[in-house]
Amino acid sequence: MLELRDVSVKYGSFTAVQNVNIDVSAGEIVVLLGANGAGKSTVFRTISRLNKASSGSILFEGSSISKSSPDKIVKSGIVQCAEGRRLFPMMTVYENLKMGAYVHRSHRNKTKDSMEYVFELFPILREKQNDMAGSLSGGQQQMLAIGRALMAKPKLMLLDEPSIGLAPLIVEQMFEVIQKINSEGTTILLAEQNANAALKIADKGYVFENGSVVLEGTSEELFSNDEVRKAYIGA
Repeated sequence: MLELRDVSVKYGSFTAVQNVNIDVSAGEIVVLLGANGAGKSTVFRTISRLNKASSGSILFEGSSISKSSPDKIVKSGIVQCAEGRRLFPMMTVYENLKMGAYVHRSHRNKTKDSMEYVFELFPILREKQNDMAGSLSGGQQQMLAIGRALMAKPKLMLLDEPSIGLAPLIVEQMFEVIQKINSEGTTILLAEQNANAALKIADKGYVFENGSVVLEGTSEELFSNDEVRKAYIGA
């Protein structure tokens, strides 16, 4: 479904990502593991064309998207849920969700169906749909950020650090929801520092260090790797 081939990204003379190769098949949950600053978010921004690759190619469903505009990337079916949620705090929950459906604004039934789907996943958002997004708890804001991404009806969702800043119980609930979203047809590419939680639901993963992939394998292979366990799981 998604292929990155020898992708490098530069900020001026600084190489942030170097010769990265990633494959994501339809229906998978794939996790990018690595410390803060390892290059995971840069890869996401490059897939979404918020950054431009300095070299390499990106294919989605067999077609190159390396020169597509960000809005065309979304329309093609790739939607990013950014680190830090990036909500509109002075807009209501409902208005934030509507913004996520902007690419389908001419299809009212699609928007209505997507809204109902989000409310079924996150019942608290239905209860708080008229509240300002900025008034929500951290966990509720993350639910809203994921819900807003779902409003665009993605084929592939890029989830950047969804567990950051959340209590352990909320993290567990969040990953259960991510599994449910995946089981209902959305492919997931997940960037996470919480390797323990991510590898439990992922099919495979890539470990990033200093902008490069240093290790890849199935979730079982990575979970049992001593270096991965010491660096990211603490055991």
